Amino acid sequence: MATVALDRASERLSVGTTTDAALLRGFLERDRLYAAYALADLDENDSGRARWGVARDDNEGVALVLEYGGPSPQPLFVMGRDDGIDAVLRDVIKPRIAYVAALPENVKAVERRYHLEPGPQMVRMWVDGERFRPVEDPGLERLVPSDVADLNRLYRLGFGSWLGPQAIAEGIYYGIRVRGRLVAAAGTHVIGRASKIAVVGNVLTQPEYRGRGYAKATTGAVTARLLEFCDHVVLNVRADNPPAINAYRRLGYAEHVRFEERLGHRIGSLWADLAAAVRRLGRTRER
Repeated sequence: MATVALDRASERLSVGTTTDAALLRGFLERDRLYAAYALADLDENDSGRARWGVARDDNEGVALVLEYGGPSPQPLFVMGRDDGIDAVLRDVIKPRIAYVAALPENVKAVERRYHLEPGPQMVRMWVDGERFRPVEDPGLERLVPSDVADLNRLYRLGFGSWLGPQAIAEGIYYGIRVRGRLVAAAGTHVIGRASKIAVVGNVLTQPEYRGRGYAKATTGAVTARLLEFCDHVVLNVRADNPPAINAYRRLGYAEHVRFEERLGHRIGSLWADLAAAVRRLGRTRER
């Protein structure tokens, strides 16, 4: 682990990248429900997809930043002590633009390095086998790779996501058809088989079929299958979407924590300067 010594309020931090899976897992397990995506990524053991930055205080990990690989912007996950997060973002993990996930108490540390665009809070919800309340729906079907065209056609209506056949084969997807047409679906974002935790996502119902419980049914089917081999299943929902929150509660999901998930532009970068100029222009026009 390459390190940079930093003085912070009479303490000495060392920061750098690491591939020490035991160190990372031990830190993430301090709040496994919040760190579900990171734990699943650690399970995949794909060094080309993730870059881990860690801050240590007297050889003890105090903060972690996970940068996902791929086309920009990619997710950026932070966890731990503010001074450690700030140090890692300053000297180790420095994307120009990223979707930043941070607990409210860590936002100020992130904002020392990034301009964060406004947005609603996200709610992390969770369920286990004891809490889960399954839903029976005879119209549900497990989707397979050959359903990829129908699934992508549905997702283009909502959030423009695109999935390949491999994602369906490796994940778990359920859908509901009306007269042969796929009108609702839910699936998995990530599955951490070693950590026994998974994230449900890609939940969408065509607008004209909403209000019929399809999202609850498909989410319930995916959750039930995951709980056959996972201890915990989590999902994210916007805090300003009470109907969805209540639907998930009826499945047994409970709120764990609220967090920020916002697009961030690194301070001092061209992208940050352009984004700030656009925001100022928008405020001027509103006056």
